[in-house]
Amino acid sequence: MTGRQRLAILGATGSIGLSTLDVVARHPERFEVVALTGHRRLDILAAQCRRHRPRYAVVGDSADAKRLGEALAGVGTEVLAGVAALEGVAALPEVDTVMAAIVGAAGLSPTLAAVRAGKKVLLANKEALVMAGAVFMAEVSRRGTPLLPIDSEHNAVFQSLPRAFDGNLAACGVRKVLLTASGGPFRATPIEALAEVTPEQACAHPNWVMGRKISVDSATMMNKGLEVIEARWLFNAMPEQIEVVIHPQSIIHSLVQYVDGSVLAQLGNPDMRTPIAHALAYPDRIDAGVAPLDLFEIGRLNFERPDLRRFPCLSLAFQALRAGGNAPAVLNAANEVAVEAFLEGRLAYPDIAQVIAASLDAVPAAATDTLEAVLAADRAGREAALGMLLVRHAS
Repeated sequence: MTGRQRLAILGATGSIGLSTLDVVARHPERFEVVALTGHRRLDILAAQCRRHRPRYAVVGDSADAKRLGEALAGVGTEVLAGVAALEGVAALPEVDTVMAAIVGAAGLSPTLAAVRAGKKVLLANKEALVMAGAVFMAEVSRRGTPLLPIDSEHNAVFQSLPRAFDGNLAACGVRKVLLTASGGPFRATPIEALAEVTPEQACAHPNWVMGRKISVDSATMMNKGLEVIEARWLFNAMPEQIEVVIHPQSIIHSLVQYVDGSVLAQLGNPDMRTPIAHALAYPDRIDAGVAPLDLFEIGRLNFERPDLRRFPCLSLAFQALRAGGNAPAVLNAANEVAVEAFLEGRLAYPDIAQVIAASLDAVPAAATDTLEAVLAADRAGREAALGMLLVRHAS
């Protein structure tokens, strides 16, 4: 390796951003932080800037930029604000690699900016592929952008595929991609008891430390449904080539089944620093700060089929994937609205899936072959879900 890899970390104050900076700090000879972005956690972003001294920091609006600028007086970091600034730092000439870890639809445009600028993109933002899979992958192909998945499941699939994989699963002898799921905190909860689930219970994931929204998605298995849609685009897989397997220990992160009967898997302790370090250093391997896996301590590995009565959101995601067009964007948008309502105490846990299903039914099918069409589908999904919430509130 010659010189240090220069990084822009989009979503630096979230769990992926924090883990990325932990790995980066272990290898100062390999990595240089050029830009960090954050939304509301200004105290964390300020501390990160003081430690890593990026050239740029980006926040959501000018008021936050003023506060952060005052906190960083003398540090030498230029503070910027807004979507254009996010897109700008993602495409900086002096940036080699972009960690795309902004949660939600807000991460789509800066991630696309990184792709169009030909950066090495480490993709942790689900929505780029869920909402705009066709548009996004067309840009990746057109620009020849190196794209490495950060989700532990997709990174595990990537590691289990031949290095020569070129988007043709059949040519590599692959029969099926199997994505593992922990089953979340309610895997064994009686279905009739789910109506009483609180946000605090839904956010208490048994294996992973994550943000509140993604924790709820893990509980409903919508997170896994979104990963199914991502896998379709990342690996050019048809819906029937993707299967979800509940694996409560979260030790096997995903598997690839080959036509000769072989199944290759990637195993490791549940720690996001492993896929982050893999993608940062690829094709090299570096220390991630993760404890070695002790199979003797684990003892056994269990597997179950998902119960779609317990996890209707997983079924809805497969439904949206098969429908194609604007359905995945509507699914994602309605889910964001419904989960926010649940976290705020305005919607019961089982009603998350009902709001999403009703929104999918309410929005007419349409093509999403442009970014404008994708954003229109996102707006339609949000409006439909908000409408469902108003009806429920009124009744």
